Amino acid sequence: MKKYVFGVDVGGTTVKLGLFDPEGEVKEKWEIPTRKEDNGDHIIADIAESIKEKMSANSIDRMDVVGVGIGVPGPVKEDGTVLLAANLGWGKKNITMELGELLRVPVMAGNDANVAALGEMWRGGGRGYKNMVAVTLGTGVGGGIIIGGKIVSGSTGAGGEIGHIHLEDEEPAACGCGGHGCLEQYASATGVVRIAKKKLAFSDKASVLRDKEITAKDIWDAVKEGDELAIEVAKVYGEYLGKGLAAVANVVNPDIFVIGGGVSKAGEVLIDYMKPYFEKYVFPGAKNVKFALAVLGNDAGIYGAAKLVLD
Repeated sequence: MKKYVFGVDVGGTTVKLGLFDPEGEVKEKWEIPTRKEDNGDHIIADIAESIKEKMSANSIDRMDVVGVGIGVPGPVKEDGTVLLAANLGWGKKNITMELGELLRVPVMAGNDANVAALGEMWRGGGRGYKNMVAVTLGTGVGGGIIIGGKIVSGSTGAGGEIGHIHLEDEEPAACGCGGHGCLEQYASATGVVRIAKKKLAFSDKASVLRDKEITAKDIWDAVKEGDELAIEVAKVYGEYLGKGLAAVANVVNPDIFVIGGGVSKAGEVLIDYMKPYFEKYVFPGAKNVKFALAVLGNDAGIYGAAKLVLD
């Protein structure tokens, strides 16, 4: 008798869903809109309805479903209670209970960054390792910590918030979290653009970055082309990221860092500029860590969600 697992990744715009076998092979994946009106009250019901439709279309009996895993953007306690998911409109909400009652199958839940990390460990860039830190470099900086093959979520589900490691005492601008000088302010896509704009303002060097609205991609493309000012930006960026990841390595001593998110599309050059600073700041006993780029992309969340149920 065939068994199946569903993985669900709830985003602010769309909910991604996947149908898997227990070995981690994806049979089908699809998306539905995230309906955030009425404080997000429709989201769980929409997910349940979509899964039921897929079960019916594939002639899958409820008894053949091992369970449903779900990742959401917010802290999640062990019992499946989301404490807050502001961009979904949710306050305190037990999503495993709600979804489980609608589907009548086991449901497991986790923070989306942690769940994506689990996906990369299981079937992605961290495959073969049990002690891993996933780093997401996008609009913000997220993280997921896996130790002994298990997510480290902490007492309130806020474990892995590496983007809010404090690095600069004199930073006047506020981070999204309300703090000042967080790693996220420098190592995110918006962060590297901030660094570049400061360089451009205080330097008269010729650069392809001048006199236009620049993106993180523009900066890394310029680095690859040998643009001198862009290389200076990459060194500053590399120092911030290297220092932040060294702090993480000193605490959790992973086998590997898997780096994903939009900024990681720059490729190995990003690791090349970060690694010397990581080695400068890391404790010697935690130095022999590997670095790899994430490979699952936007599918990491549904893979990790499926793995939640199988663990």
